[in-house]
Amino acid sequence: MDQPSNVSITPPNYTMMEAFEWYVPPDQKHWQRLRGAVPALKATGIDNLWIPPGCKGANQQGNGYDIYDLWDLGEFDQKGSVSTKWGTKDDLVKLVHDAKDVGMGIYWDAVLNQKAGADRTEQCQVVEVDPKDRTRAITEAYTIDGWLAFDFPGRGDKYSSQKYHWYHFTGTDYNNANGRNAIYRILGDGKNWSDFVDKGNGNYDYLIQVPIQGIRFDAIKHYSEEFLQSLVEHLDNTVGPGWFLVGEFWEDSLDAMTTYIRNMRHKFSLFDAPLVYKFSRISHAEDPDIRKVFDGTLVQSEPPYQALEAVVQPFFKPLAYALILLRAEGYPCVFYGDVYGIKGDHPFPPCCGGKLPDLCLARKLYAYGVQRDYFDDPQCIGWSRLGTWDHPFGLACVMSIAGPKEKWMYVGQEHKGEVWTDILGWEQSHVVINQDGWGLFTCSGKSVAVWVNQQAEGRDRFGKL
Repeated sequence: MDQPSNVSITPPNYTMMEAFEWYVPPDQKHWQRLRGAVPALKATGIDNLWIPPGCKGANQQGNGYDIYDLWDLGEFDQKGSVSTKWGTKDDLVKLVHDAKDVGMGIYWDAVLNQKAGADRTEQCQVVEVDPKDRTRAITEAYTIDGWLAFDFPGRGDKYSSQKYHWYHFTGTDYNNANGRNAIYRILGDGKNWSDFVDKGNGNYDYLIQVPIQGIRFDAIKHYSEEFLQSLVEHLDNTVGPGWFLVGEFWEDSLDAMTTYIRNMRHKFSLFDAPLVYKFSRISHAEDPDIRKVFDGTLVQSEPPYQALEAVVQPFFKPLAYALILLRAEGYPCVFYGDVYGIKGDHPFPPCCGGKLPDLCLARKLYAYGVQRDYFDDPQCIGWSRLGTWDHPFGLACVMSIAGPKEKWMYVGQEHKGEVWTDILGWEQSHVVINQDGWGLFTCSGKSVAVWVNQQAEGRDRFGKL
């Protein structure tokens, strides 16, 4: 279709993928695996990969959140290996280049509030604090022997001459002199917990296990908003604006999350934790009302970002992914373990019966234009996307948390006479769009169906990952 005058090109729908899961084998080949998967992931509609922390951790089998050396990306012989759990620096550079070649971005998982695996102990003065109120000291000052010295002997001064000592930290949790675990606040001139971190349990600041397109910040409740504001300003001034920045602020409180977004001047996105908890509650409830799925969530109030990261019943996962992938609001994230399955002692197969890549592709190809909602049944909801001049096909999605259901939905008079089928293949019937642009769309019990013109461009691309 020719572009109408005074009408702009429709921005494409973007999707990110968390490109790892906790139980990925520690074989130091994950960067290689991802590099091999990049073309297929891009073809199914994945535009950006959120990769795990790529810095050297304290443990060869750790997932990178036990940060030892921020400057070692798998280049130096430290902590028992040159490689990180994920691979070598050379493997990482090749992955980033291959992703860039197909137009895929990389988001780095930044762990800035933790360090672990110190090279030696140092003595320092501390007070113990109440675990339930970390602003309240419960002992007089005394000396401990803490693992607080980082020398980085394998790297030396390459890239940075910065070493770390006790005076760089505000707290620790272990006294090597007597083997005792406690929460110790380190004393010194001007040293105290930060005033700008989340107030849960008084303060989280004691947690001192202390070419990309974006950054995912780990555990942002645990460190200073003031620091992050300065970092965002620094990025804007040195590498230019426009980076995608998202933080893990895991709290089932819409007020707390919207306040944080405002404090960050709306330059930051957050995982929609209230939405995830809503998915979990609905999937476990005996008599839930799915019409209220977005009530009290970020995607309803100011939609920056969506993700699945809580216990959701298997039957509900296709419904949840359809809700975040096929609607107009938010920037969805899918998870490596849901696409490829989860390893470990309690393995799980790919979710959604292996159909998650097809839901991602449906988002990329068809989830455009005006959205019409049909939230008129507590057990069954649906919506249609009417398409745009340059993405004209549209779709209709219907889901049930009870038995088989059907729902009349409008998809546009321009589709009259078309035959629509379910791109997931779970509904075997077809729907003929009537002369007024309406169709009667069905779905099975505790399931979802995504209906699209059977002749729509791209239908031959489904079921290929």
